[in-house]
Amino acid sequence: MNTTRRILAISGSLRRASHNRALLAETQRVADGIVVWDNYEDLALLPAYNEDLEADPGEAVLAFRQSVRSADGILIATPEYNGSIPGVLKNAIDWASRPFGAAALVGKPVAVIGASTGQFGAAWAQADLRKSLGIAAARVLAAEFALAKAQQAFDADGQLDPTTGETLRGIVGHLIDLVDEAEREAAEDAEAA
Repeated sequence: MNTTRRILAISGSLRRASHNRALLAETQRVADGIVVWDNYEDLALLPAYNEDLEADPGEAVLAFRQSVRSADGILIATPEYNGSIPGVLKNAIDWASRPFGAAALVGKPVAVIGASTGQFGAAWAQADLRKSLGIAAARVLAAEFALAKAQQAFDADGQLDPTTGETLRGIVGHLIDLVDEAEREAAEDAEAA
């Protein structure tokens, strides 16, 4: 089995100084050395999903799908907009869930975390995102992490308290376990074929 895991990190917020970008950066800091991180920064470049474009979706979509395919797993940090997933993030999931039968998300291990300035830490958005990912046939980690009142949670260096850091490190560990499980099942299926 592959011992170096490549995790694609995606923030559902387009804002440069977003709490979810900070949450991903902190997760990467506390999990340094566990995995190799790739940051996807181009959600704004993806056109609105349109099935009419499926035959020729454009370079941005093809590059995004390739980023998803080449990752061993995905970590998404989502804010909550009007009680649900940001439109740009849902759009990305829609593109990665196509074409039917050969979608980049099929079987892909994914973990979802989130931060918000409210008291629930984007919990509704995370639930909706897990649902969309599951319908797209991704392997979605059940572990949850909701950072409430994010504007107060980070210190001056952009770090969270050690206990929260350990929780984030644990989520990355669970995501790696999910990647290992997916690899084992794929190997078993290949042997049986």
